[in-house]
Amino acid sequence: MILFINACVRKESRTRELADCLLARRTEPVEELILHTMDFPTVDEEFLKKRDLLIAGERWDDPMFALARQFAKAEEIVIAAPFWDLSFPASLKQYLEIINVVGITFSYSPEGVPVGLCRAKRMTYVTTAGGGFVPEEFGAGYVKALAQGFYGIPEFRVVRATGLDLEGADVRALIEAAKKEIG
Repeated sequence: MILFINACVRKESRTRELADCLLARRTEPVEELILHTMDFPTVDEEFLKKRDLLIAGERWDDPMFALARQFAKAEEIVIAAPFWDLSFPASLKQYLEIINVVGITFSYSPEGVPVGLCRAKRMTYVTTAGGGFVPEEFGAGYVKALAQGFYGIPEFRVVRATGLDLEGADVRALIEAAKKEIG
């Protein structure tokens, strides 16, 4: 199963167009999460206390961990997230906070090093940006660090089209070039 984490908000999303191209070339079943339609809990002290008690009791079947379980069992993960305001949409950050669960998506070695528990061998991060200034550490790089450093997903790939809103940009040509890179 491919887990498609859709952080696109706009109806005519260029990021979604690239993700759709990638997914159309796959034969595996796809489960899609449309993040902007989801109601994420507020991560406050009450939330953390409940989560910590459930983790301490190894109560992985609690509904609080449903998204983490889904993420951990996915065979492949595709994230579609436009780059705006020097990052990705806030809903993706909220999602990542919810799935970071010790005992489901990762654990720690006796030395305190994260050990990935996720089944996926590949994560593809699909993004677009209107400008040309797209620092890795604020978008794809952040997600890559989690994928490889915490979740144990060895292959991380980025599909991107940037400079789409620059004066004189041939948007169609930039999108089509990114689609060719998908392979």
